Amino acid sequence: MKKREFWNFSVEEPEFPERSVSVLDLGAIKGGMITNTEIFNRAIRMIHEEGGGHVVVPSGIFLTGPLTLLSNVDLHLERGAVILFTHSEKDYPLIRTDFEGEERIRALAPIHAQDQENIAITGDGIINGNGHQWRLVKRSKTTDAQWEDLLKRSPLVSGVGGKQVWFPSQSSFDGHMNPEINAKDADALEKAQKYFDYYRPEMIKLVSCKRVLIEGVTLQNSPAWNIHPLFCEHFTLRNVMVRNPWNAQNGDGLDLDSCKYVNITKSRFDVGDDAICMKSGKNAEARKVKRPTECVNIESCIVYHGHGGFTVGSEMSRGVRNVRVRNCDFIGTDVGIRFKSTLGRGGVVEDIHIDDINMLDIPKHAILFTMAYAGAIDPENASKEDFPEFKNITISNVNALNCGQAIGIDGINNDSIHDILLNNINISAYKGAKVEAARDIYMQNVAVSNSNDHYKTKVINETVGDGYEYLME
Repeated sequence: MKKREFWNFSVEEPEFPERSVSVLDLGAIKGGMITNTEIFNRAIRMIHEEGGGHVVVPSGIFLTGPLTLLSNVDLHLERGAVILFTHSEKDYPLIRTDFEGEERIRALAPIHAQDQENIAITGDGIINGNGHQWRLVKRSKTTDAQWEDLLKRSPLVSGVGGKQVWFPSQSSFDGHMNPEINAKDADALEKAQKYFDYYRPEMIKLVSCKRVLIEGVTLQNSPAWNIHPLFCEHFTLRNVMVRNPWNAQNGDGLDLDSCKYVNITKSRFDVGDDAICMKSGKNAEARKVKRPTECVNIESCIVYHGHGGFTVGSEMSRGVRNVRVRNCDFIGTDVGIRFKSTLGRGGVVEDIHIDDINMLDIPKHAILFTMAYAGAIDPENASKEDFPEFKNITISNVNALNCGQAIGIDGINNDSIHDILLNNINISAYKGAKVEAARDIYMQNVAVSNSNDHYKTKVINETVGDGYEYLME
């Protein structure tokens, strides 16, 4: 495996004048009963037009519809401040936007910005997306009592037995029961309106923005993904808490999508899907845009529940490269370190360095590389560009206790996953390690012990590939 040095890169942060305005000064009303959308947006426009500064949200609950961030504005939530977003069809127009690398219909995000510079969301307050009004819920992810409570809110259910799905509204139910409308159709938005709740938005959607800071706040209860920066440069997430119910469908924490120069530090995630996720669009449509996610530093973060602690994919078609993950703890995530893709994605994930990771109570894999994710195309119709590739990835100094399986690697062919270094790793698990359709997997001082009997430990020091399997003794 070639040694690759990660170059130093800096992430620029926004700066703001001391100028500020409180939303109370413009007439905002606390209490969560009166909508303050126009006042919040007027405050943002005022500070923007005056040359920049801070829009201050004081202690109290403030109900509002979607907010448009503008250049040189910091939305600052003081301790005790709660921004609660409405769930109202009249507040959130349906729009065409890039989602998962394809043109899709979504409702306007509660907090959104496009082509802006020098913007921030800071403070000690809470931003609540009111997502439970939008999200479906799977029966398998509820107790009997929780399911009965949902049925009191709405009787709309599809499926049978444990595969039942509950829907919060008729428009959500109808949207899932009918084929998704093609966003490229001239009348797509008009046709989609009757399925409004189906097109639930990400809570924070930032497109083609530069010098962005999110710091200190708690972000919770998003309709879909919590934070979605797309085509952004110089993005900083620091000391943030991101929360969703563990069963929140598509309730990701951070989906970093085709972004460059990123610093994610000292943040905590407890969410319903992938927690810290690197993306870059999916399939042939996304590959037309040459914008990988690159130059990313992730450090000193904690992930509690999530489908993956640190995740790449499955949308990675524009590529993901030059990412460093250090000094993180994954506590109870479904999978610890998770790389996922499928035939049809194409794209290359390379030069990823993961170091000094602690994991505890991981029910599935501690480390997983898979190209068997959902959405594969027919291999007979696949072109060379449809084959994704994971390479030049180093994972070192990992301690993982009480995992379902230690290591899983399954590619499409022996060239799809290769040149992976696993170094100085200790994992206790109920299942061992398995490698399929991969090559040049370098294991150095990889100790796998049986969770049922920690005295039974195998130390692996060899290069393995397709067909390698270590079954627990």
